[in-house]
Amino acid sequence: MLYYRIILNIFTLLLLANIYMKKLLFIALFAITATVFAQDTTPSAVGEHYTKKEVSINMRDGNTLFTAIYSPKDTSKKYPIIMQRTPYSCAPYGENEFKKSIGPSETMMKEGYIVVYQDVRGRWMSDGLYDNMRAYIPNKKGKSQIDEASDTYDTIDWLVKNVDNNNGNVGVWGISYPGFYSTYSLLSNHPALKAVSPQACISDFFFDDFHHNGAYLLSYWKATPLFGIQKAAPTTKSWYKLPDVGTKDDYQFFLDAGPLSNLDKYYGKDNEFWQQLKDHSNYDDFWQKRGILQHLKDIKPAVMIVGGWFDAEDLYGPLNTYQAIEKSSKNYNTLVMGPWSHGDWARNTATATIGNIKFGDSISSFYQKNIEANFFRHFLKDNGKGQNKLPEAYVFDTGSKDWKTYDVWPPKNASKETMFLNENKLTAQTGTSDAFIEFVSDPKKPVPFTEDINQKGITPRKYMTDDQRFAARRPDVVVYETPVLRDDMTLAGDILAQLQVSTSGTDSDWIVKVIDVFPADEPETDEVAPYLKMSNYHMMVRSEVMRGRFRNSFITAEPFVANQKTAVNVKLQDVMHTFKKGHKIQVQIQSTWFPFIDLNPQTFVDNIFYAKETDFKKQTQRVYDDSKIIFTVVK
Repeated sequence: MLYYRIILNIFTLLLLANIYMKKLLFIALFAITATVFAQDTTPSAVGEHYTKKEVSINMRDGNTLFTAIYSPKDTSKKYPIIMQRTPYSCAPYGENEFKKSIGPSETMMKEGYIVVYQDVRGRWMSDGLYDNMRAYIPNKKGKSQIDEASDTYDTIDWLVKNVDNNNGNVGVWGISYPGFYSTYSLLSNHPALKAVSPQACISDFFFDDFHHNGAYLLSYWKATPLFGIQKAAPTTKSWYKLPDVGTKDDYQFFLDAGPLSNLDKYYGKDNEFWQQLKDHSNYDDFWQKRGILQHLKDIKPAVMIVGGWFDAEDLYGPLNTYQAIEKSSKNYNTLVMGPWSHGDWARNTATATIGNIKFGDSISSFYQKNIEANFFRHFLKDNGKGQNKLPEAYVFDTGSKDWKTYDVWPPKNASKETMFLNENKLTAQTGTSDAFIEFVSDPKKPVPFTEDINQKGITPRKYMTDDQRFAARRPDVVVYETPVLRDDMTLAGDILAQLQVSTSGTDSDWIVKVIDVFPADEPETDEVAPYLKMSNYHMMVRSEVMRGRFRNSFITAEPFVANQKTAVNVKLQDVMHTFKKGHKIQVQIQSTWFPFIDLNPQTFVDNIFYAKETDFKKQTQRVYDDSKIIFTVVK
């Protein structure tokens, strides 16, 4: 019996070999091609086509900044310089040690640029003291007055004069904090700087990253050591340590920790940033002078602002940086917003997926090849000559899941449309001013910002599209909803919630969420978590918090009068989202959002960072029926 099986197996193999010979040959060739392609993103590939030189560039005050320069080995032509200044290290260090990939993308790496990375002042291998969000000095006096603009100027000046085979044109790009340094480079006013792309750029630490409208983002607490501890000397190794809290359940950890002051045991006086956060809880001079938006006037280089609609870290920055430049400058200024979380556009993922929602395939690759590479090529290689094919605004509709282009942002055909929060309905009909819905907000049982237990990484991301049914079913979350839409409704621009509220306490947070409610027959997808169904999925589209004490001024905190009806405006950042026919628009309102933001004691104290356990009180909240929300709608 075994003999016949062996004969049968041999015969089968021969038959398969004959039938699939061509297919096997194709697969083999494909594998070889794939291997060669993969080699393009290995460190050896960078070393094969680029030389690396490490230098310390002198700044005007005598300090030196460590700089790594990757130059194409082909010296038969001249190349533009593309530079990134970073607090996160330009490793690997050593002239024989190469990055896996250099430049903004593999596309640009293959096109050929002189790629420069620099450790900013006070970080890693650079001299000087680090200043988190260093303030810009408009009118510098003498060489001792420095900022990131002067450091950028001195760096560019040295590069164009000392790096071989450069064509005299310099571009700057960066994501997140390097995005802030990219924006800052616009203030250097060096004539060689021709094109800048701030991406996911911080613009003001009171509204980006660690704060939203005065509320402290507790979800970023673990990242505090990244910015708060000075190094003793130039180093290639980390000198700071992230806290080990002994659990992956962030909700329970922070709930058990209690007031923010109890977290002092994790960060000592050497963590400068933690002390700054604690001592500057209002939008005082410390934060104001670190903002960069007020300085973006008469900008000359071409600018391409890039951001992600679901960037939990820096959404305020890109949108407001674009608007600030647009209002005060006549330069080329374009906006790109895609279906990404923080920095996703720089990752070559096959699909664009945020949490449970898939937006499409090869979207980041499309951006890298057709938008980013196009921008830098036009202004750095072609000297801005010829036709630039990029529109003013290249934005992705996260509802219809396709790219849209506009000559201006928000679009010219957009208009404001008001809907009232009336008896759990989102309607065009205003409610009576004395009617309300009330709920109890308990700091000991706060509303979670996500169903997830384990926060992946040091900052949350996927919650931006999370299913909100878990919150809608809580008694401390108020829900307003439209009927099923008879036609598509496209929002393109900002959202303003004009709430009429009261609290039985003297302080309160107000969180507003705009949600796309899918129909019952929504098809299932592979991306959705196993415990969820797309049927009736509540996709969060946009959300924001307003710390009530700052309702009239971020500079001066003001208590509520208990049980007195009070106006609180909550501005939500721009969206580009089509609510499809058959869907519903939902608005949720709540007063806790934990542990994304810290707990408001709900009794007024001068500084919440120093609040005591006894300050935290359960309060009754009311949302009145004449509250409204204003959408920017494309007709």
